[in-house]
Amino acid sequence: MVEFRMPSLGAEMEAGTLVEWLVGPGDRVARGDIVAVVETQKGAIEIEIFDDGVVDELLVPLGASVPVGTALARISSEREAAAAETTVRDRPAAASPPPATPPPPLPTPHQPARLPAAPSDRIRASPAARRLAQERGIDLATVRGSGPGGAILRDDVERVSTGGTTRAEAGIDLAAMRTAIGAAMARSKREIPHYYLQHQIDMTAAEAWLARANADRPPESRLLMGVLFTKAVAMAARRFPAFSGFYRNGGFEPAAAVHVGIAIAIRGGGLVAPAIHDAAELTLDELMARLRALIQRVRAGRMRSSELADPTITVSSLGERGVEVLYGVIYPPQVAILGFGRTVTRPWVADGRVEPRSIVTATLSGDHRVSDGHSGALFLAEIGRLLQEPETL
Repeated sequence: MVEFRMPSLGAEMEAGTLVEWLVGPGDRVARGDIVAVVETQKGAIEIEIFDDGVVDELLVPLGASVPVGTALARISSEREAAAAETTVRDRPAAASPPPATPPPPLPTPHQPARLPAAPSDRIRASPAARRLAQERGIDLATVRGSGPGGAILRDDVERVSTGGTTRAEAGIDLAAMRTAIGAAMARSKREIPHYYLQHQIDMTAAEAWLARANADRPPESRLLMGVLFTKAVAMAARRFPAFSGFYRNGGFEPAAAVHVGIAIAIRGGGLVAPAIHDAAELTLDELMARLRALIQRVRAGRMRSSELADPTITVSSLGERGVEVLYGVIYPPQVAILGFGRTVTRPWVADGRVEPRSIVTATLSGDHRVSDGHSGALFLAEIGRLLQEPETL
């Protein structure tokens, strides 16, 4: 049996409030399943489980404020659950003296009686969603679910009930978020010896390649330049592992895979940087699809715990806001952050001639405990090389 604990969802997180269980005792779960919803300064976070098994016991009630590391539930392995069922089934009945007269016929053995299934029971919905729907007289068949596999969550019922925004969409405390971000950045500048580099990259070939790739695509499936930035960083980090990982417990832990955190602005203010997992292994189309889905969920106030817990390197871009150069602050326990500014037209020497070219400035903020300016320069040069050969991404 293992204990499923509240994960750390960022350097600034100390606790979260449990607002929804999506499973109950006896439910089978698999690694990656979303089992609960927790509210933090970043909004409503969908908590994923890391073990296969059967839910044995829920340890935390709804509404409780839960510190990081607190046990939320106990999970039995399939073998443990099967052994427990066998023990109960095979346990001998207590002996009793023979009756003086023959007993009346016993009823045929049967399973414990169950209440007749209501029509809504055929609909996938969390226990909290069912309770709220019953309280407010809402037919779950009329509710569109936004949870895993289309499951109906509490916020979906709340949206139908109020006809407006939900707690997840409207409940982000931006002042608390800024306080938490400020604390994390102050810790970063206090504890991490930053060094900074910048590198100018000729994006003319990348822009031409992108125009050709998007020529026959509908708008909703077109690739954006940010996807090229993300893939180039991921591939370069795979070659230079000193920039992808975590500095903790007094040492550097290189990451086994590159999970790129994407800095995304939240409507009304605030910032999060959830991860796109295994970014170096994805095609550009797969990366674009995940980026769109990620942005939609962030803007709706719905993020997943694994996306917040394990980015190994972060990419930030303010080019669409007109910023030409930005230097990021490393998000602990990460050891590097890349910044990309606006692509501008500048005179550039190409093939011995001065001509107008599209140039972007990439910056690196690195942790001097793990890397140095020399390795940082090689890392930036590799990103530049990949971006000038977009067909290799």
